[in-house]
Amino acid sequence: MKKFLVVCLVLTLSLVLGSIAFAGNGAPSGSHYNLNLLGKDNCKAEDMTGSNRHSIFMLLNYHDATPLDPTTSPTLDRRNKIFLQEGEFKVIDGNACDGAIFQLPQNECDVLTVGEVSGCDYDVYIRGLGSPKNNPYADMTTCRIDTRTEPDTYQCSTETVTVERHKGKSTFSNVTKELTTLCLNTVDDPNNTCDERVLLFTDEFYQYYWDYDNFGLRLAQLRFYPRVP
Repeated sequence: MKKFLVVCLVLTLSLVLGSIAFAGNGAPSGSHYNLNLLGKDNCKAEDMTGSNRHSIFMLLNYHDATPLDPTTSPTLDRRNKIFLQEGEFKVIDGNACDGAIFQLPQNECDVLTVGEVSGCDYDVYIRGLGSPKNNPYADMTTCRIDTRTEPDTYQCSTETVTVERHKGKSTFSNVTKELTTLCLNTVDDPNNTCDERVLLFTDEFYQYYWDYDNFGLRLAQLRFYPRVP
């Protein structure tokens, strides 16, 4: 089954974008799926569903708490949250002002430990674009919701991706580990250190999402590259 999914993933990405070479920007060459996170001053009124879009609209300069320890709450502020579901790469709902939905495959890896993640079905790269005025940035963290509790329990990974935009050339960084796994603090540790790493979609009782804290960043560009067999 895993081999079949990898083959389908490679074929899908090839059909979507073809083979494009990039030189000197930090990302590998080859077919990939592209996703843009666009920071906007005001929320969109529409849901932005039912299309083949490759963009998600985020609320500019909005950020809230990112709980590293299990935290119970009756509701989650859905602003600048990208809820994740398993399947072929696709933007299901491109409006993150009330909770976007992005679909991506489970990313199985040959090495998956607290300290190392490698040999995965696909790699994820990110860079900041747009105006560099005032050195804007965004923090992106993978989180999960335990839906078995009442109220729900939220917990985010101890690893956060900081996407920055400075003057000059913008380059990609590999964020596969941070965006397709969670490194969790499961013991009472005031330093919030990670002692357990889990993949997205490994437990049916959890809902997964990316928490996107925006500090003025107009555009974050993500690329998903399948591993070549």
